[in-house]
Amino acid sequence: MDKNRKDQPQRQQNEGEGNRTAARQYNESQRRFVESGKVDDKAREAEKALEGDERRELEEAEMVGKSHAAKEDPEIKRKY
Repeated sequence: MDKNRKDQPQRQQNEGEGNRTAARQYNESQRRFVESGKVDDKAREAEKALEGDERRELEEAEMVGKSHAAKEDPEIKRKY
């Protein structure tokens, strides 16, 4: 039985709110991105997108994202 457990991938432990593992992974990836020297290039790409044909699509996506943030979490009213 122990052999079977070793063959199965381990499940990630749920750390709940304030997930330190996810925060550490995010911070590390952001640090690597900054150190890559691509920040200025990506900023220019974003500026061109906002000035070009993608502007409307990006503004729509922003509105959708903001509308989700403004709604109340449905889990709050959930009855068990």
